[in-house]
Amino acid sequence: MMSDFDVVIVGGGAAGLSAALVLTRSRRKVVVVDSGEPRNAPTAHLHGFLSRDSADPAELLATGRDEVAGYGGEFVASDVLGIEHGSGVGFVVRLADGRMLMTRGVIVATGLRDELPEVAGVPERWGRDVAHCPYCHGYEVRDGAIGVLGGDNRPFTLHQAVLLRQWSDDIVFFPHCMELTEEERERLTAYGVRVVDGEVARLVTTDDQLSGVELADGQVVGRSAVFIGPRFVPQDGLLKGLGCELGDNGWVAVDSSGKTSVPGVWAAGNVVDNPAQLINAASAGSTAAIALNHFFLAEDVQQAVTKHRAGQEAFSVIAEQRVRGPVIGDRRHGI
Repeated sequence: MMSDFDVVIVGGGAAGLSAALVLTRSRRKVVVVDSGEPRNAPTAHLHGFLSRDSADPAELLATGRDEVAGYGGEFVASDVLGIEHGSGVGFVVRLADGRMLMTRGVIVATGLRDELPEVAGVPERWGRDVAHCPYCHGYEVRDGAIGVLGGDNRPFTLHQAVLLRQWSDDIVFFPHCMELTEEERERLTAYGVRVVDGEVARLVTTDDQLSGVELADGQVVGRSAVFIGPRFVPQDGLLKGLGCELGDNGWVAVDSSGKTSVPGVWAAGNVVDNPAQLINAASAGSTAAIALNHFFLAEDVQQAVTKHRAGQEAFSVIAEQRVRGPVIGDRRHGI
């Protein structure tokens, strides 16, 4: 059992570290528990993060950890097996190495998992010349031969195909296992997106670079980059285990600050917000940290008021006894 903390933050990505920075600077006792498997690990460069554009994602996290440690934040490298309500107030966080952390509050920033299409070559190229976010990677492949792979995430991939026209005039949409409606096909064609029907068999590489998309019939369409629509799976088992309510979309429901339905539990980043980019996740972590700190402040003030009132009542009783003086006998019986 480790010493009590004000906050345990589960997840050491942009959201978790941002929350830790705000809370340590607020003089809260904070520990960040992280398994060391960031979602953007396959990517060599991050984009769209003001002042850090094109930086190595690992460098951003290392800098963030140093900043948090500089204000007294602690770090534990481990997986979290579960979070339970404490015997009195607060929570017990159980770690994979057998340790337990006692804490007043929790911020879960465990992100999500990208389930990739089952097409040969996609996992190997993921984060390199296979991507999902045009805003993160579109500029780097501008004016190139770009492909968009259709699949289970239908609305997302159809949107990608037209959106990517802002970066290149050479966009090919591969429906793959999708059956396009006449309206969908018309929209793509009218906006300058070429549609190539047929099941996609694999991605073709030449000299460790993507060079084409091969269909099941053997046809190869030359492409230098491919965008896909993964299935976004939130890593929210800890939140569900605490009984946090879900929204209509099946994801854990939070308010604008990241507060869940369980008092003292906040969530930030992709674990509750799949479109959030890195800079949005960092913002969400900061917002959650401020809200949780205010939650603690309200508790602390109320406890102080309760203690103050109890002290005043005790003082009043003592003062009244002193004014009346000692009671000797019972005057009603003349004693």
